[in-house]
Amino acid sequence: MKIETIAIQAGRNQDPATGAVMPPIHLSSTFIRGNDGDYVYSRIDNPTRHALEVTLAQLEGGAGAITFGSGMAAVAGVFQALSAGDHVILADDTYFGVRELVTKQLSRWGLEYTMVDMTDLPAVKAAIRPTTRLLWAETPSNPMLKITDIAAIADIAHESGARLGVDGTWATPLLQPALEYGADVVVHSTTKYLGGHSDLTGGVIVTNEQDSFFEEMRFNQGIGGGVPSGFDCWLLLRGIRTLPYRMRGHCANGMKLAQFLEDHPAIHTVHYPGLESHPGHDVAKKQMKDFGGMLSVQVNGGGEAADKVAGRTKIFARATSLGGVESLIEHRAPVEGDTTQTPIDLLRVSVGLEHIDDLIEDFAQALA
Repeated sequence: MKIETIAIQAGRNQDPATGAVMPPIHLSSTFIRGNDGDYVYSRIDNPTRHALEVTLAQLEGGAGAITFGSGMAAVAGVFQALSAGDHVILADDTYFGVRELVTKQLSRWGLEYTMVDMTDLPAVKAAIRPTTRLLWAETPSNPMLKITDIAAIADIAHESGARLGVDGTWATPLLQPALEYGADVVVHSTTKYLGGHSDLTGGVIVTNEQDSFFEEMRFNQGIGGGVPSGFDCWLLLRGIRTLPYRMRGHCANGMKLAQFLEDHPAIHTVHYPGLESHPGHDVAKKQMKDFGGMLSVQVNGGGEAADKVAGRTKIFARATSLGGVESLIEHRAPVEGDTTQTPIDLLRVSVGLEHIDDLIEDFAQALA
């Protein structure tokens, strides 16, 4: 089936009791033992969550999916499947929450790490150790939109006996089928484009095999208890139904806004992989079907100027997060705090589905 059909049909079993076209929300915390469904307790499994995991696995083209209550819970589910003394290689432009998880928490429990520019293949090879178990890429990266060559990094990982994990949140399964390019594990914050309406939090791990590592992450889901509610699973299923069509709008608007800003005298750099000026453009063309609705811009005049621009927009809401139908803007470095590696003059922009002329006009008046 084509991706539009999968998004609508996957996990959508008609209710045998009522014939309802839409699957019901199962909010029960517990289930009668011996029932045909073999559900016991909603922390362990739930019919609505099961339908969601089937859908996400099919959407990503994976062997199995494990859902969590947030994107960070999903990331933690991956890293907590490793052991003390294991070594991981992180992309230098990794989402700051992932960086904090590894450097401030898991490192205290014996997990070793190296941060590397994943666009520099020799540097990645040089960082490999005998104890390296996982390479963690994020492409496009947050917030600098660096593009990692998934196939090339997968080869490096597999040659050393390690796995490749990819955070594909900004690309979604529709734009970048990371498992096809050699990734072993893909994570998405389903809060973002997959949900698409800024009304839920969630995360998912999808793998190309249901092996022992998959089972360890499944164990982390159940024993850690960071699972999504039945209602959030249902909302996410509903959001996925329109994902292919929403992404077309996000991509089209993202490209047009990036082109406008690239020529604006108040902007000195636009980070968007759809632009030919982007250093990762050729790799992005190879592994992405389109370039997404996220971009970052650096404003002339430093942090104070960037903050003023963010405060002047009228359609772009000044808020954290991304991937909803509404457009958002954020002066990113102050949000990340003292450990930020983000340039102080950078604005992170989530381009929504409003009319592009209105979005361009809003940015133009904010930059004036």
